[in-house]
Amino acid sequence: MSKIISVHSYRGGTGKSNTVSNLAVILARKGNRVAVVDTDIQSPGVHVLFGFGKESIKLSLNDYLWGKIDIKDAVYDVSKILPVTHNNSGKLFLIPSSIKTSDIARVLREGYDVNRLNDGYKKVIKDFQLDYLIIDTHPGLNEETLLSITVSNILVLILRPDQQDYQGTAVTVDVARKLQVERLLIVVNKSPDIFDFDELKRKVEATYGAHVAGVIPHSDDMMILASSTVFAIQYPDHPVTKILEGVVDTILS
Repeated sequence: MSKIISVHSYRGGTGKSNTVSNLAVILARKGNRVAVVDTDIQSPGVHVLFGFGKESIKLSLNDYLWGKIDIKDAVYDVSKILPVTHNNSGKLFLIPSSIKTSDIARVLREGYDVNRLNDGYKKVIKDFQLDYLIIDTHPGLNEETLLSITVSNILVLILRPDQQDYQGTAVTVDVARKLQVERLLIVVNKSPDIFDFDELKRKVEATYGAHVAGVIPHSDDMMILASSTVFAIQYPDHPVTKILEGVVDTILS
């Protein structure tokens, strides 16, 4: 049965899009059919990790939301970035948002039909026979985010060990529980190496009453890569990749 995973953070700068791209790649490498949809329409960015520039995006989620196209026309097969596996059964798709200044300005000025999002999710899952649809949300809480949380089977919240993140995440957890999200997971990202990760995990789990699927350390290698590609592809044996694989195993369990 297909599942929808929303990856969300209350604040920007948590590494959400990097986490989305890595989880998608790892899931696809395990033989799943996976699509990533960038609903951070005001400030899209996940397309960069899949090697997409402005000229690569001919049609986007924006075009679908404004009623110009069928959602399938904004789906790009990016499976070629996946490392070769023994059965090559995994597939990876991307539904990017437009990075044209005029389109972003139009979103800010006019908005869009949020209800079309849910219809689009269902159609993409059916048309592309997806095992997982991963939604890269806009930080904070707005109408689009609430819809994504509501329709999700799994909500993955990303936070840094930072007081502003802690407070904002508490609000998001409360909203998620009121919306009766089926499954809530937390990933702590960019944790300084000086921290005791086991203690940090216990603290976060006690604070929110939710399972911490992984504590990811700050990584200079990740910073140097600078979103030029997906970390798990460039560094398949890196400790950070192993933690991300553990997050995926938790999602699959």
